[in-house]
Amino acid sequence: MIGCPHDQRPTGATASVTRAKARPANRTKTAPGRLAGFRGSLQQLYEGATPAAYRFRYALLAFDIGTILFIVGTSFIARERWVETCDIVFGLIILIDFAARLFISDRRWRDLMHPATWADIAAIVSFLAPIVGEGAGFLRILRTLRLLRSYRLLAQLRADSGYFRRYEEVIFAVINLAVFIYVMTAVVYETQYPVNKEVANYADALYFTVTALTTTGFGDITLPGTTGRLITVAIMIFGVTLFFNLARALISPNKVRFACPDCGLQRHDADAVHCKACGRTLNIPDEGHV
Repeated sequence: MIGCPHDQRPTGATASVTRAKARPANRTKTAPGRLAGFRGSLQQLYEGATPAAYRFRYALLAFDIGTILFIVGTSFIARERWVETCDIVFGLIILIDFAARLFISDRRWRDLMHPATWADIAAIVSFLAPIVGEGAGFLRILRTLRLLRSYRLLAQLRADSGYFRRYEEVIFAVINLAVFIYVMTAVVYETQYPVNKEVANYADALYFTVTALTTTGFGDITLPGTTGRLITVAIMIFGVTLFFNLARALISPNKVRFACPDCGLQRHDADAVHCKACGRTLNIPDEGHV
């Protein structure tokens, strides 16, 4: 008696082949599934909206600031073994963070071409300088650019801090000026201390940077040669611009960030009723409802 098709069962070699095809498929799904789960967890930390993700990103910001303070502080002391050990630890942490952000990126090649990525790579190399050679130490000033990239926390800072919302322009102007002063101080120090006896440490470099930026020019410290003059000109031109931006932010009325529904204007007076650009009635929430 011939059974129905649905009652037929594979036997012998056919059954073995069927089982052999089924088993590898189950194995191949396990590892990618775990990898996808790990990638999703990392994405939640770097891009998510959970309290743990916010704490993680604030910790990264604190690490960035701590790294800069470490660079400045250790410039006043000799290159001892414990300093080089801390350099390696910082470099490994930055390397892990860099690899994690690249791993979760959906546009890895585009991210690799971004200047901030090059700054990260330079920072990693410079912190691992005891391994690759102390000549790369100058590149560690590029670590400052990570502080600028930490502006991705802006949305959360606006949501968490009314003070930040009120004085956002002033805070940005201060940060931009402070970063510029830090970078130029590092440039002056790294380029001058081997050849200029007047620049012996970061304090001397900072003193010269500030006097050049404010165009005070006491003349007790100068940068000789064409390179020194070009550095001085760059400090005066860009530094004065950033200084005036800070002054403008302090003098101009405080603005609040609220997108106009019609024209999209982002900044308005705190007590504005209508948009200055298009006249649309605004309903800007007060501090108790933001």
